[in-house]
Amino acid sequence: MSKIGCHVSIAGGLWNAPKNAADFECETFQIFSRSPHGGPVAEITPEIQTQFQDELKKYGFKQFVIHAPYIINFGSATPRTFHGSIAIIRGELERGTMLGADFVMFHPGSLKDHVLDKAAGMKQVQDGLVEVLEGYNGTTKLLIEISAGAGEIIGDTFEEIAELMKPLKKLKGFGGICFDTQHAFGSGYDLRTQKAVTEVFAKFDKIIGLKYLRMMHVNDSKVELGAHKDRHEHIGEGQIGKAGFLAILEFLNKKSLDIPLILETEHDKVEADIKLLKKLRDSLKK
Repeated sequence: MSKIGCHVSIAGGLWNAPKNAADFECETFQIFSRSPHGGPVAEITPEIQTQFQDELKKYGFKQFVIHAPYIINFGSATPRTFHGSIAIIRGELERGTMLGADFVMFHPGSLKDHVLDKAAGMKQVQDGLVEVLEGYNGTTKLLIEISAGAGEIIGDTFEEIAELMKPLKKLKGFGGICFDTQHAFGSGYDLRTQKAVTEVFAKFDKIIGLKYLRMMHVNDSKVELGAHKDRHEHIGEGQIGKAGFLAILEFLNKKSLDIPLILETEHDKVEADIKLLKKLRDSLKK
C-alpha cells in the first residue's frame, strides 16, 4: 500500500532530512534540495552524496521526492525567467539523481504574459519542458503538479495537463503527474465522497491516464470547491474532510496504485495528519 510522509526541512545540511522524516514517523518524505526562493545553490559533493545515502539507510528510507523551487515560470515572456526555469529544473533532476530521489515535481508557472495568445504560451511551456528532458539520462523522473488555478496559472485542468504532456511522453525522463488534492479541489474537482472521487479519477484516466498518476500531495482545503486558491488545511479539518481522504485511499487500494502520499500541512499538526492517514489506510486491510 502507499507510503505516507511529509515535506521535511534540510536545515543544517541535506543529510539531516532522513532523520527529520523519521522524527515525524514518515515512511517516505519530500524535500527542497535548495532554497525554494532562489539564491546561491550549494553543490552536492561526493561527501554530501555519501552522507545523505548513509542517513537514508540508517533510517530505513527507500523512497523520497524533491519539490522544485517556486521561482520558476515556463510561461514567462521574459527570456531570463524562461531559460532560467529550464536550467533550474534540469539541475534539480541532476541533483535528484545524485541523491537517489524518485521524482522532482514542479509547478509550470503562469501564462499572465500571454493572456492574448494562450496557445503560444502553452507551446512555449511545452518547448521548455522538452528542452529540460532532451539528453537527460538520470534516474530521477520529472512530474507535473496540478495547480490550484489562480489567475492565469498553468495546469489547473486535466485538459491542460494532457496538452503539456503530449511532447513529453516519448522522453525517458518524464514520469507523469503529481496530483495535489487541495489544488484539484480548488480547481473544481470534487473529492468529498466515494462517488465524487470515482468520477474525478475516471475523468483523469480518460484525459491523462491513470498510469501517469505517480504521486500525491495529500492536503485538505481551507477553501471551498472551485475557489481557485492554494490554501492547505490539516486532514479532516477542511472542505474535503476525512471521508474524502478515506475514499481516495480506497480508490488507490482498489486500483493497486502504490504511490507516495506526501503531506504539505503545517508542522504544528502534521504528525497527527500522518497518523490519521495511516489509520485510514490501514483500516482498508481489514
